[in-house]
Amino acid sequence: MRGPKRRDIGHGALAERALVPMIPTQEDFPYTIRVVSDILESNGSSSMASVCGSTLSLMDAGVPIKRAVAGIAMGLIKEGDDYIILTDIAGVEDHLGDMDFKVAGTSDGITALQMDIKITGVTFEIMRDALAQAKVAREFILGEMTKVIDAPRSELSRYAPGISSVKIDPEKIGLLIGKGGETIRALQEEFESQIDVNDEGQVLVYASNRELGDALVDRIRSMTKEVEVGDEFTGKVVKTTTFGAFIELAKGTDGLLHISNVSPGERVETVEDVLNKGDEVKVRVVEVDRERGRIGLRLSHDPDIAGKSVDELAGVGTGGGGGGGSRGPREGGGRGPSRNGRDRSDRGPRRSERGSDRPPRDRD
Repeated sequence: MRGPKRRDIGHGALAERALVPMIPTQEDFPYTIRVVSDILESNGSSSMASVCGSTLSLMDAGVPIKRAVAGIAMGLIKEGDDYIILTDIAGVEDHLGDMDFKVAGTSDGITALQMDIKITGVTFEIMRDALAQAKVAREFILGEMTKVIDAPRSELSRYAPGISSVKIDPEKIGLLIGKGGETIRALQEEFESQIDVNDEGQVLVYASNRELGDALVDRIRSMTKEVEVGDEFTGKVVKTTTFGAFIELAKGTDGLLHISNVSPGERVETVEDVLNKGDEVKVRVVEVDRERGRIGLRLSHDPDIAGKSVDELAGVGTGGGGGGGSRGPREGGGRGPSRNGRDRSDRGPRRSERGSDRPPRDRD
C-alpha cells in the first residue's frame, strides 16, 4: 500500500471537477461528501471510469445530484493531413497515439475537459470531430448507467445521520440561543440533537433520530418566524386575567385569547372556568398590531373563523373591546347619561353655539 502519486491526484482532480457542478448546494444538502474511487487495474481511462462510478455511488447513496455525469477518453492518429479520431482509447493507443482528450459531462453539456497532446496542435476540424464523437459515446454510457439506477435514491441510508438546514433572520439568533445558551441547550436535550448556527442565520440540525430532527426544525421555524394573520400555533397558557388568557406561541412571543372566545358560543364568568395556566390549546392568529406589540388569537375550532381567508380573518377581530377588531357602535348612537345621572342633552348649547352677546373684553 502507498499514498496517492501525482498522477493519481491529477486524475482525482479531473473527476471532481466533472462532478462538482452537479452537487447540490450546502443549503439543499448540508452533508460533507467523501467519494473514494479505487482503481485496481485498467487498460483505459481510470479518471473517466471514476467519473461514471462516482455518479452511480452518489445516486445510490441518496445524494440529490442534478444529473448523471459520464466521461470518455478520445484519441487521435494523425499522418500528414489525414487523421482519425479514436473513442475510448486503450493503453497502447494512448502510448502510441497523438492525443489523449478526456471529455466528461451530462446529457445537457460538458462539465470538464482535459487534453494531453503530442503534436504541435490540433485544427478546428479535429476538435469538432472529437467533441462530436465524445458526445455520442457519453450519451451511450449514460444510457447504460440509467439501466442500473436512473435517479438518486429518495432517502438516505438509515445509518446516515440526519442533517437538516433552516435559514432564520440573523436578528433572531439571540432568541434561539437564549440567555447564556439556555434555550439552545434545552432544545438539544429535548430533541437529542445538535444545533450549529452561524452569523448569517444558517442553522444546521444534526440528529441520529430523523423524526426528532424534523421536529426540532419545525420548532426552530415556529420560534423564529414572524407571526402573521392566519398562522396556526399549538401554544401553552402562560397567564390568565379577567379579560382573557395569554398563550405562548413561541419563546418570547405571546398572544391574547379574549375571554369572549375561550369557549365559542358560550358565555363564561372567568377564564379559569375553561382554561388554566399550563393548558395547551390550538389557536389561530386573527390580528397582528406591530406598533403596539399585540397579537390577537382565536381558537382554531372557533366556527366564526372556520374556512376564512387571511383577509377575512383580519376583519373578524379578537372579541371584546381591547383585543382588536371593531368595538362597534353604542346603542342609540349617544354617549348616554353622565356619571351623576344628568342627561347630557340638558347641558344647553355649547360655547360656539351661544352667539356673540357677551361684550368684548377690555384689554387695556
